[in-house]
Amino acid sequence: MVKLRLKRFGKKREASYRIVAMNSVAPRDGRPLEELGFYNPRTDETRLDVPALVRRLQQGAQPTSTVRRILEKANVFEQVGASVE
Repeated sequence: MVKLRLKRFGKKREASYRIVAMNSVAPRDGRPLEELGFYNPRTDETRLDVPALVRRLQQGAQPTSTVRRILEKANVFEQVGASVE
């Protein structure tokens, strides 16, 4: 199963995360299928590749709870519903 989840990178105590599509059994920092965005929890900065995220969600990718919250803030799920209709 493909999951949308966070991949950690950055220095110690200064973590940033990439939002990636990965196989659910792959390790957290393993090779992703596709990089879909960026999230910095210290500054609350978010950059998303919305068309790619919508495509992955339509293909059945399941976001983790943290990624789901980030996508809800960016109103990505509204675009998924609009493109399905």
